Amino acid sequence: MPFIKDKIVVLGADHNGVELKATIKAHLSENGYSCIDIGPYDTQSKVDYVDYAMTLGKIIDSGEAGWGILICGTGVGMSMVANRFTNVRASLVHNLETAAKSREHNNANILCLGAWINSPELNLEIVKTWLSQQFGEGRHVPRVEKFSGDKANKVIFTNGVFDILHPGHIQVLKFAKSLGDKLIVGINSDRAVKILKGDDRPINNQEDRKALLESLGFIDEVIIFDDVRTTNIVKTLKPDVVVKGGERTPEEIREIDNIPSEIEIKVCPILANFSTTNLIKKTQGKK
Repeated sequence: MPFIKDKIVVLGADHNGVELKATIKAHLSENGYSCIDIGPYDTQSKVDYVDYAMTLGKIIDSGEAGWGILICGTGVGMSMVANRFTNVRASLVHNLETAAKSREHNNANILCLGAWINSPELNLEIVKTWLSQQFGEGRHVPRVEKFSGDKANKVIFTNGVFDILHPGHIQVLKFAKSLGDKLIVGINSDRAVKILKGDDRPINNQEDRKALLESLGFIDEVIIFDDVRTTNIVKTLKPDVVVKGGERTPEEIREIDNIPSEIEIKVCPILANFSTTNLIKKTQGKK
């Protein structure tokens, strides 16, 4: 079963891709996908690939559907047109390895195929591989975000204890700021930190931790919240994006923190060997 939860796939082609599109549509329909076929529907009339790539690109760009497949003779023209849209990551794929890597590394949301390049059988295998491959998250997230999406007027929220600021914190905070216009950082109150970390924490009180974060020029606002979970503060702030550092997937974070579906979740990989707990042990001469 594919990892992709959104089972809506938009299909488009030019006259060279009509037959392959029908084959792919039949396969997807048989396997539980809802297909939106924007045409064309016969091979007799010559059409411009640009028109269909523009239509499908607009649909994916607006978020009306999550996934698209475009087919022309080579797939090149389709990919060039589709990638003109801000929220589109169209991948031109002619082999199985690229199909997997375009999803795992690049989080591609449109697949462009060449009807002249491969047999229908291989193109269908490419579709299966592409749809079943999960985005790799981790180190790929900051890279993809550098060229993804419209960041104007977006409010970003991230949180933590931030007891002793270290390079791992800075990496997550800078990544969060790169996603939008306004970065709001939530820090746990001293009471909440004791619940989370133990009676000997925090090392720095909440006002000092707040002041230190506010001194970083790229942070727009710091809020102290008296809770061990972020559910209530996220509900109050209603940010566009929530950023977490760590190894959990966005789906796991959404479930654990009860984050509404309309809020995006981005995960920034953490720097190895950096943690406040380890720094405290080091200063105390403990291993």
